[in-house]
Amino acid sequence: MLRGHNAALVLDLLRSAGAEGISRIEIAERTGLTPQAVSKITARLRAEGLATGAGRRASTGGKPRTVLRLVPEAGHAVGLHLDRDGLTAVLVDLAGAVVASRTTPLDLGAPADEVLTAAADAVAAIRGAVTGASEGADAGTGAGSGAGECVGTGTGGGAGSWGGEERGPEGRAVLGVGVAVPGPLDHRGGVLHRVTGFPQWDGYPLRDALAVRTGLPVVVDKDTNAAALGLALRTAGGDGAGGGGGAADGGDFAYLHLGTGLGAGLFLGGELHRGARTGAGEFGHQTIRLDGPECGCGGRGCIEALCLAAVARGDVAEAARVLGTGAANLIGLLDIDRVVLGGRTVAAEPDAYVRGVRAVIDERTRRGGIAPVPVAAVGGGDRPVAEGAAQLILAPLFGRADGADDANGTGGEGGTDSGDGGGAGRGEP
Repeated sequence: MLRGHNAALVLDLLRSAGAEGISRIEIAERTGLTPQAVSKITARLRAEGLATGAGRRASTGGKPRTVLRLVPEAGHAVGLHLDRDGLTAVLVDLAGAVVASRTTPLDLGAPADEVLTAAADAVAAIRGAVTGASEGADAGTGAGSGAGECVGTGTGGGAGSWGGEERGPEGRAVLGVGVAVPGPLDHRGGVLHRVTGFPQWDGYPLRDALAVRTGLPVVVDKDTNAAALGLALRTAGGDGAGGGGGAADGGDFAYLHLGTGLGAGLFLGGELHRGARTGAGEFGHQTIRLDGPECGCGGRGCIEALCLAAVARGDVAEAARVLGTGAANLIGLLDIDRVVLGGRTVAAEPDAYVRGVRAVIDERTRRGGIAPVPVAAVGGGDRPVAEGAAQLILAPLFGRADGADDANGTGGEGGTDSGDGGGAGRGEP
């Protein structure tokens, strides 16, 4: 697997260019690498099956330029969203497109081994969806629990001669599994803490346990962080999809997820903000009513408890008002550029939530004499979380530090390709 910094820069440009592709000259101009270095890197990427020709483009002088593009089907990542009452699994190609998806009920309060088996079975099933054959034997599990349906769109092509990745029967590389779960948790160690409402998970090494069961590298993060990462990478790749998620304009944003719980993913200064202990984003547990109703976290008057209570009563206006109060607090603290709403509860009535949250924020910003902060909802319900989880695996391939780091992800190759320079402009790939 190519892991050099310069190769990652080139791959990221190929991904951003899409089907139209990009020439070697353009790559050199945008990365600062020499043309010779770009030629060596792109030759290696083509040999590995990661890049291919996309025709020729007229030049202002001399012969037409050869254009290269990414081969999306050369590799895939699995994204899992383990929610309190359901599991969503997606298989995503290198361009971020969903190749197959699967949903099934899940009881996060069940014994850990049952939850782990359901997760491992989902990985096996989703990997088999595009090949027509289960890879459960490779993953150390069965082909699936049967409680769910895989939907595949199909891909073509092979992955080339990569090393260290699991392969399907048609040669497609599966690079790893990204897992998104409710927090709090330790992202670096892949260990869960006291998941709100399910304290029995405190200290459970989910990353390592699932890596053993699947035989694949695993990265674990909070559901809200995964979704925020996915939205940010859509922006970087020029993908306007996502139902008006509001992240497409770049800048700092907060993704607020309202589903079985309430949390935030923060994208600040061009990167996902996890905090020193990877615990940032526990948005739902800010107290906004002293001596308020008890929350599943053990506190009282938490925004999550108040918001979910309003949802249970069917009072969408109140739920949106409470959510807007928390969002306005975030804007006051962090001066973010926009707010993005998501999750199954928001997806049920997106206009009402956007309108209610925006009203609270607008009133607060008017008092402070600052410009209005845009609010939008991202489509897809909970699926953006699973898609973002897959990006936890793919992001490092494209030089994005927001995904796996040296302390998270097991079962894969470590280190850096010794044939690749450590920075742009070194002149050697």
